[in-house]
Amino acid sequence: MKLLFIGDVVGSPGREMVEEYLPQLKERHSPDITIVNGENAASGRGITQKIYDQLLSAGADIITLGNHTWDNKDLFNFIDKADQLVRPLNYPKGTPGKGIRYFQAGSAEVAVVNALGRTFMNPVDDPFPAVRQAVTEAKRQTPFVFVDFHAEATSEKQAMGWYLDGKASAVVGTHTHVQTADNRILPEGTAYLSDVGMTGPYDAILGMEREAVLKRFVTGLPSRFEVPKTGRAILSGCLISLNRKTGKAESIERLLINEDHPF
Repeated sequence: MKLLFIGDVVGSPGREMVEEYLPQLKERHSPDITIVNGENAASGRGITQKIYDQLLSAGADIITLGNHTWDNKDLFNFIDKADQLVRPLNYPKGTPGKGIRYFQAGSAEVAVVNALGRTFMNPVDDPFPAVRQAVTEAKRQTPFVFVDFHAEATSEKQAMGWYLDGKASAVVGTHTHVQTADNRILPEGTAYLSDVGMTGPYDAILGMEREAVLKRFVTGLPSRFEVPKTGRAILSGCLISLNRKTGKAESIERLLINEDHPF
């Protein structure tokens, strides 16, 4: 069982990279399921139905979100009927959408869970018991459980990895937009990566125009961050192989496409 995961798609440069390279990645690696984090896909802030449909057309099977889930109000118009969209599960009861989805991959099902961290993030419900409960319920249905943990602190992401070792098939971090080099298989068989990285502008700061970010750091004055429309771009992701009987991970490989790492 192969899972392809593409990290945080940022604005139109990120969407263009997905449209160009995702079909090629799928042709090369033949994944059983492709998951894309789209929480920054609409100008860096949230997602719209048009973009949701574009990412699915480009080859995504499931789209996960994060702390910018609610930034684009268009989401409220379609989230309840978007059965391939997963928002963080640790929002209060009654929040629109679902925090876990199941995808039929051939003769098997894959459960995809999305959750938000709390360290250096806006207040949300405790992700640890919420994710543990979701994973436990999913394991009654399928051995293949993927967790996109959208969090700021590496320590919190590592804690979630160890917390779910042997329970989830994979725990992969998103949000910080910089791909980490700590991909590994934990002792009980869970694939782990602190952050898969982003898909978007390459010559930017976390996907935003450099000048605005530099202004805030240098002067301390407020400035609005925007996604640059032109320039070089990057695609970040990972490929995970799972044992088809046990659901435990056998390998996790980082993927990186940019001018310094051509496809």
